[in-house]
Order: sequence, then structure tokens, then C-alpha cells
Amino acid sequence: MATTNTPKTPAKSSAKGSTTKSSGPKKASPKKTAASAKPADEAKSRFNAALEEAKAGAAALREEANVRAGEYREQAKTRSDDLVGEAKAYGEKAKVRAGELATDAKHATSDGIASIGKVIADTAPELDERFGEQYGDYARKASRSLAETSAKLDAKSVDEIGEDAREFVRKSPGVAVGLAAVAGFLIARMFRGGRG
Repeated sequence: MATTNTPKTPAKSSAKGSTTKSSGPKKASPKKTAASAKPADEAKSRFNAALEEAKAGAAALREEANVRAGEYREQAKTRSDDLVGEAKAYGEKAKVRAGELATDAKHATSDGIASIGKVIADTAPELDERFGEQYGDYARKASRSLAETSAKLDAKSVDEIGEDAREFVRKSPGVAVGLAAVAGFLIARMFRGGRG
């Protein structure tokens, strides 16, 4: 029999003995092309523009807030100055009015003391007839003393009277407290009598 030569195919080597590994097809990293770089740059520039616009808007708002705050501060200061001025004016008016009332009260008190002195002087002759001249003389002395007190009171200003009262209280505080208690009692009696 005849032998035929068949071409030999190379034998496949086993995977065991092989030191080289094939890892299959590799993926290439995407490369930036001019078309893909343009939208990214455009988005970045738009973002930066929006950021700059937001910063400018915030700065404008901050500036406007500072201007308005300054205006409000100025208005508040002006209003405060106006109120202080008005309060001072009212204080001056009240002081003048209190002075007028004190002067009126001084005149009324002086007139009242003079009236009491006149009544006592008018009753002196009756006291002479009923109780004797000695009691009439007491009445006349009291009447003169009240008239002098009334004249002194009329001659002094309200400030002088206030200073005299303070000096009297400093010199004899016990008497001043006693007089204040008696005056309070008399005023209470007058008001209580007016209600009944």
C-alpha cells in the first residue's frame, strides 16, 4: 500500500505550557475631539458666566441693602432728634406752666393769709368787749404778723420760697415733719368733709 503524504498542520500548543496570555480586544480610551471639546468648554464658560452674574447680583443687592440701611438710619436719627426736640419743648412749656401755677398758688396763699389777718383784726374790738383788751391785743398782734407774712410771701419769688423751705427743713427737720403731718391731716379732713 502506498502512503500518502498529508500536509501536517501545526499542532496547537496547550494553554498550560504557554507563558503569554491573550486578554482579548483592548478598549481604547476616548480621545477628545474638537467636536466633543467644544460643548464642554461652552458649558464651562456658561457656568462661569452665570457664576459671575450671580456674584455681581449679590454685590448689587448688598450695595442696595447698605444704601437703604443708611437711609433708614438717617431717618431714624432725624426722627429721634425731632422727638428729643419736641420733648425739650414740652419740658420747657411744662416748666413755664408749673412756674405760672406756683406763682398763682403763691398769690392765692398770700391773699388767704391776708384775709385771715383782716378777719382777726376785725374781731379784735369784739374780743376787747367780751374778754378784755389783752385778748384784743393778741388778735391785733396776730393780724399784724399775718399781714407781714403775706407781704413777705408776695415779695419773694417762687424760687426764693423753695430755698427758704429747704433751709427751714435743714435747720429743723422735726418741725418740718410735724408741719407736714398737720397739713396732711387738714387736707384729708377737707376732702373727707367735701365727700360727706
